[in-house]
Amino acid sequence: MKLNSILSFLSPKDVRFFPLLNETATVLDQAALLLTELFSSNDKERRKELCKLIKEEEVKGDKVTGRIFKALNETFITPFDREDISALADQMDDSIDAINRSAQKVLLYFPEILPDSTLQLAEIIKKATVEIQLAVAELTNLKKTDQQVKNHAKEIKRLEEAADVVYEKGITTLFKSDLSPIELIKLKEIIQELEKSANKINNVGKVLKTIIVKYA
Repeated sequence: MKLNSILSFLSPKDVRFFPLLNETATVLDQAALLLTELFSSNDKERRKELCKLIKEEEVKGDKVTGRIFKALNETFITPFDREDISALADQMDDSIDAINRSAQKVLLYFPEILPDSTLQLAEIIKKATVEIQLAVAELTNLKKTDQQVKNHAKEIKRLEEAADVVYEKGITTLFKSDLSPIELIKLKEIIQELEKSANKINNVGKVLKTIIVKYA
């Protein structure tokens, strides 16, 4: 058994990590909410505004992640292994970054249309961030909530698989369209970035599974 695990039985745990992780999960979910609005809007000026708002959430996420790592450096006894806290914070931050990249591609390329697959992917991403938010909130009492966290991780994986199906169909439909080559390239990159976002979010689910195996 690791030193941190042994000492955790003898010393009070620093619980400040739970609100910090919850804060990151909330930022992630808010970024995903704005992403769904971005891909459902036909107003190009509103799209610009939403891209800016998503970028603001990404900056918030970076700040919270910084506070988590600062707390890790200052804390001797953590609620669970510090590498797991670090991995969870990292993967959630990476997911926020991926959502922001998807939005910034829209801002950069400013496509004439946004195909249905982009909104479908954004909606899947949003559903997955809700699962993350619920799972992270249940980490405070993992002995009692391990099955719930496991179910959330399973659903995150299912959603990632659904995103793969939408991605493949979206790309196929794109190449069958009569769009100009330039528009096709723009939309292909946006769809790919959304699919990467779903994959990043699934990585959060993998960390949650690791935590369950260790501590439940």
